[in-house]
Amino acid sequence: MSSNNSSIPDFCQGIQHFGEKWPDFDKHAAQAVIAEGKSAISNSADDDSVYQTLLAADALRYLTLQVTGAKGSGHPGGFASSAEAHASLMMLGHTNIVTEVGHHAPGFYSSMFLDSSLEDMGIHNMNDMMQRFREQHGLLGHLSGAIPGLLAPAGPLGQGQHFAMAGAYLHRDKLFPVTIGDGGMGEPYVLNSMMHFHTAYPDVTNFLPCLIWNGYSQEHHSMVSLHDNQQMLDYWTGHGFEEVILIDAKDFDDSDQKGAYVDSSHFSLKQRLAFTKAVLQGVDAAAKSAMAGKLTAFIIKQLKGTGVHTVGAKSHNLYPADTLDQPHIIDGLKRRALPAEAWQLVRDNLRRAGGGPAAKTAVTEGELEFTSLPSLKMKEFAKGEKSVPSTAMGELVAQVGLSDARYVVTNADGNEASAMKNINDALKIRHPTQDPLYNQEPNGQVYEPLNEDACAGFAAGLALFGSRSIWLSYESFAINGWPIMQTVAQAMAELRRKTPSTVCMFTAGALEQGRNGWTHQRPEIENYFAAMMRNGNSYPLFPCDANGIQTAFEYATASYNKSMVIIASKSPLPVYMTIEESRQAIEEGAATIYESKSGSKGTVVFAVTGDMIFLPVFEAKDKLEGDGYKVRIVAVVNPRRLYRPTDIAWDTVSQPDDKFMGDDQFNALFDGDALLAVSGGPSAALEPVLLRTRAPKRDTFCWKRGETTASPAEIMAFNGITAEAMQNRINGFLATK
Repeated sequence: MSSNNSSIPDFCQGIQHFGEKWPDFDKHAAQAVIAEGKSAISNSADDDSVYQTLLAADALRYLTLQVTGAKGSGHPGGFASSAEAHASLMMLGHTNIVTEVGHHAPGFYSSMFLDSSLEDMGIHNMNDMMQRFREQHGLLGHLSGAIPGLLAPAGPLGQGQHFAMAGAYLHRDKLFPVTIGDGGMGEPYVLNSMMHFHTAYPDVTNFLPCLIWNGYSQEHHSMVSLHDNQQMLDYWTGHGFEEVILIDAKDFDDSDQKGAYVDSSHFSLKQRLAFTKAVLQGVDAAAKSAMAGKLTAFIIKQLKGTGVHTVGAKSHNLYPADTLDQPHIIDGLKRRALPAEAWQLVRDNLRRAGGGPAAKTAVTEGELEFTSLPSLKMKEFAKGEKSVPSTAMGELVAQVGLSDARYVVTNADGNEASAMKNINDALKIRHPTQDPLYNQEPNGQVYEPLNEDACAGFAAGLALFGSRSIWLSYESFAINGWPIMQTVAQAMAELRRKTPSTVCMFTAGALEQGRNGWTHQRPEIENYFAAMMRNGNSYPLFPCDANGIQTAFEYATASYNKSMVIIASKSPLPVYMTIEESRQAIEEGAATIYESKSGSKGTVVFAVTGDMIFLPVFEAKDKLEGDGYKVRIVAVVNPRRLYRPTDIAWDTVSQPDDKFMGDDQFNALFDGDALLAVSGGPSAALEPVLLRTRAPKRDTFCWKRGETTASPAEIMAFNGITAEAMQNRINGFLATK
């Protein structure tokens, strides 16, 4: 039914269907229950509040279906089954909401539209919203923290709870709900990570996982669809949750629906309101429980697709044929159509909820005050001296932690195993069992779940939300946690605010782990880092010694909105540069650490990423000088600086960095008759050198695969990275020159 155009609020321009007033509308919706100047309803049992919460839920469903139908693309079904819970959270003033489920994006955009947050990006009415949905510089298909009012990205399953826990850690006075789909419950670390966090931080309970239990995943039934209610409650209590509130739509069904999961939109209005009241009161009780210090979860159980065009997995995704002119989409919209007066009422409530539009009030819409750090006290190692890079960096990590009480160090496999016991000595492992032998204290700053995803997730979440952190890992295992770091790196590239960079340091690379065998020899992740350099805000760093790692850490810790990855060894290795030379190298990208005075048969250049890998390179240098060549060894410590500006999307990111090494300086470093690009890992990090070098002969020596060996030299030999092989390659290139 059409509504009188003169009565349609401006923001509703583009809404295609309006409905009749519900029964008792004038009684329960005469005015917004969140009054001007208030931030939440005052009583979750109040009939007017319940009525208006259901109006908000249906408004969210309607917008979700119309905006996805506008493009015949996107995901309405999952969010539709969460609508009463999402509306309840907002009406109760809890608007710092994150999600695990990227497919709930159109629903989250709808909530930001209703509270007027999207006006900050020029979306003022429904026509604007439809036009900008799933378009560049618009509302991308999965959530992004760049959208006004939204706290964090969502896409890969299993990530959302980390953002909620980081928010709770940093803002103890606010609730951080996180919606989790039962389709994602097949990811085992979702509850596991929350259980470990609660063990380490028992006083931080102000995050609230909200399970949207609708029986389906993306294209089939969810793996927990056969659980009964008691099994689901047991699943959560078995992971340490002290309070689990489950509201099952089936208990309110008066439409005789079959099966364990029902669509509440088919209930009578009386029963829809009864169900909504139970959800509103359940969310209210859960929120109060979480804020009062009890680990709490809320579960809403109703059929996927509730209230939209279809149900079950078939409601998950729209396809090109699912457009706004199709009968099944039209019917779905008409079933949820609200009168114009209801739209204005919903907007008034949600714009006031939480103290104002989320674009103005969400904790991530402003910069968290940064704790100022003193100048880091570095230890200068003499050239030629042997020292352990990871230990040298550990001293600086300790200094940051002692200066910044919010600072968290995460590590799954143990700092001591990576020659960084000095971090544990200073900052202590956070553990409920106090034991000085193991540096364990309940208030420690070192977070050690035996799960790289949990380590990476908490560290990444803290950085995204505005606080410093560092993730320390074996390079071999880092791939298990890297996806959330990649997600946050992309999110930081889009942010409208400054936030500390994600900082990681990966030790015990392939060359150090011979006797452990190939399970500990997986440096291929360095190719991932190398590929990300082109994003514009990602920096893999390869300090060549104990002085270099200190300046790399200093450089990374002082940066903003970037992804900084330091790769180094835990073995005593020679020092090649002074602190000041290392600073210059990290800023410029590379530096010469050795050059022969003369040579009659031509110049050989080694471009090297790593630290231990310099051992065979210097052996090769001796052999080649004996053969009559001049040799230059260049440490490539910050390869992102060596690309050409046109290679990198540097000008598309927040906090852009346009520093690149110029041609004259590059050529002075890398010009020669032959160039060998050498890495203890894969070769991708040396791409910028190979792209720009003018050397007529060039080749790479790098990682191939792992094997069990007794020494680093043996694993290098297995991969063909030996002084003899390098000597032979150069002689093959230049012997007849």
